[in-house]
Amino acid sequence: MVPRMTPLHAQEKEQFRKLFQQERVENFEDRFKVLEAFLSLEKHVTVDELAGFLDSRGARLAPEFVRDTLKMLGRLGFARQSRFDNGVVRYEHRHLGDHHDHMICTKCGRIIEFKEDRLEKYQIKIAAAHGFHMLRHKMEIYGICADCLKERSRQMPLTMAKAGERLVIREISGGASARMRLLSMGLRQGDRIEVITNDGQGQLAIAADLKRYALGRGLAQKIVVESSER
Repeated sequence: MVPRMTPLHAQEKEQFRKLFQQERVENFEDRFKVLEAFLSLEKHVTVDELAGFLDSRGARLAPEFVRDTLKMLGRLGFARQSRFDNGVVRYEHRHLGDHHDHMICTKCGRIIEFKEDRLEKYQIKIAAAHGFHMLRHKMEIYGICADCLKERSRQMPLTMAKAGERLVIREISGGASARMRLLSMGLRQGDRIEVITNDGQGQLAIAADLKRYALGRGLAQKIVVESSER
């Protein structure tokens, strides 16, 4: 299904046409196709995702050309570039006069836009209290979205936890040797911990009682945890 073009999109296309014709930009028609596809999606997209979408509509444009056009859209204020926690560059339509922040699910990668006027006013007050004139800001909240939270097991091995999660150690499997090893480190059942780092391979780091611990994945797999915020 082709997304419906809104009056706002039609206005943006007309502004784009005027600006690019004034600058005598090369390959204008192909760049216009990139803009049309970008506006019709109205979401955070990567260069490859947009190039794939264009290809599905019969416009085969090289990813390098799409990337160059998106950068051009950014310079002229049509697009905003974001690089979230995973480092992937994404572009979104920059609506004039609009500001919003983002919540990013660390499990499925979903990006949720939100706007809270009370928060915006509070940030201005805080800046003013420090004698600071705020020009712009961005807020990125990382966590687990409602859909992923429903699918998540109540208890899980520590290796499945995400950085930033606050958890409770519910069980230590693996026999007496694993329990004794953790006890010697100062960790025991019932302790509240916070995951500092966990990139899915190698050691992970946790904190408990303001102390840091580095755990190998084999040992972390034997620690059964549960969210302390349920």
